[in-house]
Amino acid sequence: MFQLLLDVLGKMEPPTSSRLNSRKRRKDGSGPNGATELDGIPAKMSRRSFGLREPAPFSDEVEIDYSKPYIRVTYEEAMRGTPLDRPVRVYADGIFDLFHSGHARALMQAKNLFPNTYLIVGVCSDELTHNFKGFTVMNENERYDAVQHCRYVDEVVRNAPWTLTPEFLAEHRIDFVAHDDIPYSSAGSDDVYKHIKEAGMFAPTQRTEGISTSDIITRIVRDYDVYARRNLQRGYTAKELNVSFINEKKYHLQERVDKVKKRVKDVEEKSKEFVQKVEEKSIDLIQKWEEKSREFIGNFLEMFGPEGALKHMLKEGKGRMLQAISPKQSPSSSPTHDRSPSPSFRWPFSAKTPPSSPANRSRNESAVTYDISEDEED
Repeated sequence: MFQLLLDVLGKMEPPTSSRLNSRKRRKDGSGPNGATELDGIPAKMSRRSFGLREPAPFSDEVEIDYSKPYIRVTYEEAMRGTPLDRPVRVYADGIFDLFHSGHARALMQAKNLFPNTYLIVGVCSDELTHNFKGFTVMNENERYDAVQHCRYVDEVVRNAPWTLTPEFLAEHRIDFVAHDDIPYSSAGSDDVYKHIKEAGMFAPTQRTEGISTSDIITRIVRDYDVYARRNLQRGYTAKELNVSFINEKKYHLQERVDKVKKRVKDVEEKSKEFVQKVEEKSIDLIQKWEEKSREFIGNFLEMFGPEGALKHMLKEGKGRMLQAISPKQSPSSSPTHDRSPSPSFRWPFSAKTPPSSPANRSRNESAVTYDISEDEED
């Protein structure tokens, strides 16, 4: 039956203009784009990829050209590439609560399934989601708006069906449905995409491990006290957070205790830094003292050591002193001549010699006595 309906898709006649004019926005209050029921039917826009310049339009804001019959492309044709005016229409649906990187990656994979892809994303309403899956953090309008601003999305279908019907596929002229290939049991079915897989319209994507809406909610529930204190600190009231009076006071007390702990920790860190600086300076002073000590000891040994400069100075002074007080012997070959009498100096330890001849006396006197003239004394 389902395959028969798919075969009939190519023979569908375009709907009349009365059907086009009768399409109106679903009544959902003020939507994320500010539209209300009083705004009427918005101006139709030609189908194109909006890229990054503006959010993706809703399906009831896009003009569909029903003048051309719609014939679904095969997987081989889609992989080879289709003309620019005939992109492969890929549909991906979900709840997209707390829109995160796992959602964005799944839509990115769907967008890149084929060379020329037009990605349509269906977002289920609050009523369907609460009935079949559970309560959501974001309401439907917030979830619509989040998906609209994903760069990979070309069109958004609001109030998407939980189970895809042949009528829905024909209305939006869908070629393939993208989703991870893990069986999705819901609404009394083991896999809501089973009939899509049997029809050859299923294009599998990969889930992103480590990130999901349930994981994010689990983190918040696990660290509830931390986030409650966080929001109280940012100005939310206990009533807004559904926090009792006792818990509110407890959170404020914990906040003060944490501030005191933080101050103590800061003081400890500063003290450690101060001690470390003192140690570094002490080490530097000790190193400088050792260097100066080595230099002082080296200079001392150079001056007063066994072979120091002082010993050489003393030796040199002693030599000069001895040279100054040593007698000057006249050469033996020099001629003798009479000199004028001059005061003479005799060493006190010189022995008196017995009287001798003038020749012997002069020889003896030259050996033990020294005649120092006035010039020599100077």
